[in-house]
Amino acid sequence: MFGIVARRSGRFAMVVGALTALAGCNNAAPASEEKPAEPPAATQQETPHRGCATIEPSADEREAIDAFVRTQKHEMRAVGSVTVPVYFHVINKGAGLANGDIPDSQITAQMNVLNAAYSGTPFKFVLQGTDRTTNATWFNLSQGGSAEKKMKAALRKGGKESLNLYSANLGGGLLGWATFPSSYASQPSMDGVAFLYTSVPGGTAAPYNEGDTITHEVGHWVGLYHTFQGGCTGTGDSVSDTPPEASAAFGCPAGRDTCSGGGVDPIYNFMDYTDDNCMNSFTAGQVTRADSLMATYR
Repeated sequence: MFGIVARRSGRFAMVVGALTALAGCNNAAPASEEKPAEPPAATQQETPHRGCATIEPSADEREAIDAFVRTQKHEMRAVGSVTVPVYFHVINKGAGLANGDIPDSQITAQMNVLNAAYSGTPFKFVLQGTDRTTNATWFNLSQGGSAEKKMKAALRKGGKESLNLYSANLGGGLLGWATFPSSYASQPSMDGVAFLYTSVPGGTAAPYNEGDTITHEVGHWVGLYHTFQGGCTGTGDSVSDTPPEASAAFGCPAGRDTCSGGGVDPIYNFMDYTDDNCMNSFTAGQVTRADSLMATYR
């Protein structure tokens, strides 16, 4: 079931069809949130791992969102027909790359990776502006804290249609977190994606330094859950063409199959936890769902 195959970052990105769900990088914040499988133990807390702190909707909220989306009559929009304005906020603790002040060349490379990954979807991401803020407190960022709230209140630009990206030095070895389309109405100032500054193309967060942290987090921003959402039972990630997966995959374990029936685990999907050079695709169902959610909420 192949769709469009796009060349990006020296490898192929197979984008099959149309983008979906209302996903979240699971973290331990709210009681309603499931915690994903733990990544391999890191030698230091600062060592990045494929994990994110996106707070996903509760089970009741998910059900209500899915029910609402089913009532909407939405015709799939054409590939590249939806322009998403992007505002890039570089948070640093001083001058120089070591202090988080990533250069324009890496921002351009990141935008290229993002657009290549979404090349078979309706979404085209266009950089509207970059700003740089020196603030040591904001630089050492934790999810949901006062620093994040103050940072976003001061810097966020555009409306619900605009993607705001915040690069910083995230705590706990996390690579990033995002907000969902349905969350904008209640917390517009918090909307956007925060990510580890060393995860951009050419960064030092190997094997997560080819730019797919943002691809993954933007997947949540357009409405997608993790492929391992719900494990082997229930509605999973609310997408019918992503095989069920018992837990997050790390590295690139070809042939992994953790749920009986439905096919091997979708380790190459952007919404799993594999290495950047392993993930390369969205499914048709994911693209369809994301387009529907974006049309409904953004």
